[in-house]
Amino acid sequence: MNDVISLDTLREQITADIENASDEKALDAVRVAALGKKGSVSEQLKSLGKMSPEERKSAGPAINGLKNDMAALIEAKSAELKKAALEARLASEKVDVTLPLQPGPMQRGSIHPVSQTLDEITAIFSDMGFAIAEGPDIESDYYNFTALNFPEGHPAREMHDTFFMKAKEGDDNGSKMVLRTHTSPVQIRTMENQEPPIRVVIPGRTYRCDSDQTHTPMFHQLEGLVIDKSSHIGQLRWVLEEFLKAYFEVDNVKTRFRPSFFPFTEPSMEVDVQCDRSGKEVKIGEGNDWLEILGCGMVHPNVIRNCGLDPDIYQGFAWGMGIDRIAMLKYGMPDLRDFFDADKRWMEHYGFRPLDLPTLFGGLSS
Repeated sequence: MNDVISLDTLREQITADIENASDEKALDAVRVAALGKKGSVSEQLKSLGKMSPEERKSAGPAINGLKNDMAALIEAKSAELKKAALEARLASEKVDVTLPLQPGPMQRGSIHPVSQTLDEITAIFSDMGFAIAEGPDIESDYYNFTALNFPEGHPAREMHDTFFMKAKEGDDNGSKMVLRTHTSPVQIRTMENQEPPIRVVIPGRTYRCDSDQTHTPMFHQLEGLVIDKSSHIGQLRWVLEEFLKAYFEVDNVKTRFRPSFFPFTEPSMEVDVQCDRSGKEVKIGEGNDWLEILGCGMVHPNVIRNCGLDPDIYQGFAWGMGIDRIAMLKYGMPDLRDFFDADKRWMEHYGFRPLDLPTLFGGLSS
């Protein structure tokens, strides 16, 4: 009788502990305390060996029944706790399925406006039959200045304009090395290594000691060069006007050529393009205003001669423009320095979709 009362008391105690378990960890502690090797129910089972056969007939089923009942209660309580934990987690981590999907990497990525403009320029001049030429960013004083007809003492050679470097090791002439101040040295390299006729455009990085709203120490420039036996200014004007119409995607442009001076061209000219400045944006191809956009001229005979060609046989024309500046003009960017700030917000605003490649057929900036 005492054993039965003892089992009833044990049942009530374990049942209460199971009901009071607040989480699976607490429930597992109850399980171990009751059904583990040294648990209270397991101790009752061990006592069967000390009982007489008659006592075991009644105590055995009662203790095993208690064990099975408690295991069932623990299993049911465990399922209840798991369900509650899942519901709590779902409530705290729920997702609003009505929200739009986050854009993928291809949608978040952007093409920098300078890269876009380079692609547009390449498409335009390739359609005209021009090849692309490139050269090193670090140039000798000869290629950067002397071969381009810059006399000794010319202001462009001074430290405030040019980043000078040490001469190449083992250079017997001791020539100075510079970060190129323009892409014109590639003109020299092209004429030295290629027989005329030559039709190339030269995009690339250039460097000068200057920084303000429209100048940066490193910027991008594009030059064009044509060398042939019959090149003339009329062809130069046609090339530039066709480029401007294609780049700004307008039907007509008017240009104005003004006399200027560059050591490597003679005659030299600044080119203005007709525009309208009356609103917030500069509109090319309309209005009564003029905007200076590039410099050009006929290649100086001394430059042709320095490249091993006979200026009495060959002549040509060249032009140069700032890629960053014409990008600013076309896409309405107010400050050149923003191009190099690596500001993600700026890129999201001005960047171009990576798969929308510019083509003359589909539209350059579509």
